[in-house]
Amino acid sequence: MATNSLKWVYLIILSLIWGSSFILIKKGLAGLTPVQLGAIRIIFTAFFLFIVGFNRIKSIKLREWKWVVLTGLLGTFFPAFLFAFAETEIDSSVASILNSLVPLNTIILGFFVFRIKSTKRQVLGVFIGLLGTLFLILNGASINPNQNYLYVVFVIIATFMYAASVNILKRYLQHMNALTIAVGNFVAIIIPALVILMTSGFFKAETLEAPTLKPALFYMLILSLFGTAIAKVLFNKLVHIATPVFASSVTYLMTIVAVFWGILDGERFGVLQAVATVIILIGVYLAHRRK
Repeated sequence: MATNSLKWVYLIILSLIWGSSFILIKKGLAGLTPVQLGAIRIIFTAFFLFIVGFNRIKSIKLREWKWVVLTGLLGTFFPAFLFAFAETEIDSSVASILNSLVPLNTIILGFFVFRIKSTKRQVLGVFIGLLGTLFLILNGASINPNQNYLYVVFVIIATFMYAASVNILKRYLQHMNALTIAVGNFVAIIIPALVILMTSGFFKAETLEAPTLKPALFYMLILSLFGTAIAKVLFNKLVHIATPVFASSVTYLMTIVAVFWGILDGERFGVLQAVATVIILIGVYLAHRRK
């Protein structure tokens, strides 16, 4: 398949997978704490990746490990916990919409940190996207007064981490196989995840005997296999054959998928929130268009 067609195939598959991940996190939190959820998600994913590609770590050169570790921390480890904490207070659909800031933050970090030039249209797109974000947060707080919208900060921090990871992948690990990067990422972060899980109270009797634990672990199993392990490899492949901004624009379609799941689950999603979402995606679209 031609590269141009293949990148769109990856984009659509990732949108469906990642668009469903927010509702899975929400369901997992019914039986796990945010700390436990983040750690288990990492451990399960590492298990899947190590089965298919553990022998690939020997091909990673010593000088490349710093970038592999850094992308593992920024692209997987910290966001796994940040999104879990965020969804204890805000709806899964809102978390997914805010996640669409990744392409905008990719441009911001690309300009200020990686010295990647931006066009006037991209700058306009970033400005419009940020206005839409502010509108979404203010409106969401008004129609969901029982939710603490300060928790959106966790999602915003995670989007900057994703953006940094995308730029690092493109600049320093472009030559490396996608599965190799993913396996290397989880070699770097599985030990901290195990330590966190062991100190989280997960192995206490009241946690292990809770009736909500098994369904939560099932949701994490699905999320880890598809939403993290398979998607991580596909995303790394997408970064290899496309620009960082195109790769991060997976948030266009995944937002629609996530909002659909949220509405099915009974989340409140008003007209003004829909307007704010459109404003954000217009900003992302303008920022994505270089010409």
